[in-house]
Amino acid sequence: MKDEISKEKEELRGKIWHLLEQKKLAIFPLPVFGRIPNFEESDKAANLARTLPEWVKAKVIFANPDYAQKRIREFALKEGKILIMASPRLKHGFLQIDPQKVKGKEKDASTIKGAFRYGKSVEEDMPRPDLIITGCVAVDPLGWRLGKGGGYGDIEIKRIKDQFGEIPVLTTIHPLQMVESVPHLKHDTKVDVVVTPEKIYRGGNS
Repeated sequence: MKDEISKEKEELRGKIWHLLEQKKLAIFPLPVFGRIPNFEESDKAANLARTLPEWVKAKVIFANPDYAQKRIREFALKEGKILIMASPRLKHGFLQIDPQKVKGKEKDASTIKGAFRYGKSVEEDMPRPDLIITGCVAVDPLGWRLGKGGGYGDIEIKRIKDQFGEIPVLTTIHPLQMVESVPHLKHDTKVDVVVTPEKIYRGGNS
């Protein structure tokens, strides 16, 4: 069963990556294969996410390091929210960026290099995030997410929830990344809110 699900996941990833490139909807960094895809109007999706009540009241945001969510990390810092960012493949754990220390440099601080430049490594002394931002290759209406295959997104979400309890999870995607069903196992994680450039989905409702 596990091998079968893994094969189905890999096939779905390949389908989404191919579709985004074929329709010229994938944008820098390219090629999109093997990545959390950045997509046309990802900035617009990030801007729409800012209208959510979970976002408005959040003082601490945890986010994945992928380029597709760079803009939402920048918005967090510009709005004075503490940003905790996962390092790529979690090789250096989590990085905390103080918005007060990067005023005028939010664009740079929201990148991976900038997070290392301006942030500090945190683990046990990390503040509780009010919202988790994750990247996805695909999502289904029930919230099951498909990452790029390394398992790091699931690890990040689980580590935060194991430490702090339930926290809402949000992702930004292109509409083509919303699929009918994502193959999953019990240990896989879900998202609570899906934001495209035009719509917000919650628990299967738009």
